[in-house]
Amino acid sequence: MVTTVEEFAESITADSQPDESLPPALQALWWDRAGDFDKAHEICQTHNGRPVFWVHGYLHRKEGDLSNAGYWYGRAGKARHEGTVDEEWERIVQSLLRDLEES
Repeated sequence: MVTTVEEFAESITADSQPDESLPPALQALWWDRAGDFDKAHEICQTHNGRPVFWVHGYLHRKEGDLSNAGYWYGRAGKARHEGTVDEEWERIVQSLLRDLEES
């Protein structure tokens, strides 16, 4: 199991898939970074919970749909990140990995 943002990012290669033991929110972020927005979005549409809602907001922010992003950030109880989408991706991964480690 990956424990750092760096390890998570390094696990993303063209010929791999995310660890199936990862929660859906981290799998969605994995697919997003691998360049498959549709797969990432599909995961967010088929799962519930604040972590998935947070990633859903991030994905819509990334595509430029700020209204839809705002809806999902609200459901997640998170404010929209003011930095870059890359910074936000890293921030979300770090938070979700920390939560995973604590559970």
